[in-house]
Amino acid sequence: MQESQRKFDDYLIKIIKGFTLTVISFIIVVTLPLIFVIQLFGRLIEKDFMTFKNYKKKNYFLDFIVYQWLGPNEQAQNHRVFVYFLFPSLGAFLLFVIVPFVQGVYLSFTDWNGLNTGHETFLGLDNYKEIFSETRFLFSFWRTIIYSVLNIIAINLVAFGLALLVTQNLKGKNVYRAGFFLPNLIGGLVLGYIWQFIYNKAIVSLGGAFETSILLGGQSALYGLLIVVTWQYAGYIMMIYIAAIQNIPQDLVEAATIDGANAIQRLRAITMPLVAQAFTVAMFLTLITSFKQFDTVVSLTQGGPSLELPSWFGSLLGLDSLPVVQSTNLVSINIYNTAFSSYELGIGQAKAIVFFAFLLIISMVQVYFNKKREVEL
Repeated sequence: MQESQRKFDDYLIKIIKGFTLTVISFIIVVTLPLIFVIQLFGRLIEKDFMTFKNYKKKNYFLDFIVYQWLGPNEQAQNHRVFVYFLFPSLGAFLLFVIVPFVQGVYLSFTDWNGLNTGHETFLGLDNYKEIFSETRFLFSFWRTIIYSVLNIIAINLVAFGLALLVTQNLKGKNVYRAGFFLPNLIGGLVLGYIWQFIYNKAIVSLGGAFETSILLGGQSALYGLLIVVTWQYAGYIMMIYIAAIQNIPQDLVEAATIDGANAIQRLRAITMPLVAQAFTVAMFLTLITSFKQFDTVVSLTQGGPSLELPSWFGSLLGLDSLPVVQSTNLVSINIYNTAFSSYELGIGQAKAIVFFAFLLIISMVQVYFNKKREVEL
């Protein structure tokens, strides 16, 4: 019992020390420009300001500060130089990402409408309560999840299949690679208008089963969007899989072939385990892209067409009547319409914060399980 308590105490002390050192490092990184100015001023007047040339070990934390950050030793100098080179990009990141994000978190608790900037009323959690009781927002979240799951599966299956195809001994395989990658170079807005013409003009001209555009159906429009985004993005993900497949040692493939393994067996026993890291990267990229889909939806469907809220969804929310909703109104579109069409920027910002938190959690879970899967393979 005492041994286990001692181990627990040691583990707790390590956690506290690690957290403290992280906080200290962050403070030093932020104040390093000021420290640099003080040191430079000391050189000009020939005084040793914060150079720590004659420093002697005193305690654990001071030793860390001197020997890891501020001292004249090589390791501390390397750390300082790294931070100096990092400051331009870090400054831009703080200015254009972190500061607006923090400000956005605050505005999500206010009645900001774009016209009362600086005079917002703090509402507390009222905006968050409202969005979680908003039927259309909850339905758009559900449709986004469905679309994202289907999109992740479709893109990765198509991309992996194309990668297997163009890594074979085919004539003109480099041309095929370029051709499959080409749709990714087309902007989402342009792509949406092109496929809108294909769906509404070219395919319907065939008549028969194709006489009605797929974009006019409340359920089928989502599949039409899925086809477009898969066609656009599969070529990009294909390049990731190609890089992974080409790094597979050919000795293993040849040995398996000599032992009598067929193509399916080689795929299962060699290719899949050795490209597991590529699956993690590709799954992460497609997950983020799917959930944030915006421009292609705007140009292809504008969030429509309309359909009646499914009865099972209405019963889940306890609704007596079923409202009309938009079939491809994904979360990003819903946030945009709330903020910039209805001018409810505070509520729109609250939706964006909820969306960010959800996407962060889902991404972390996906990476965790994919990494765990890599070890198992």
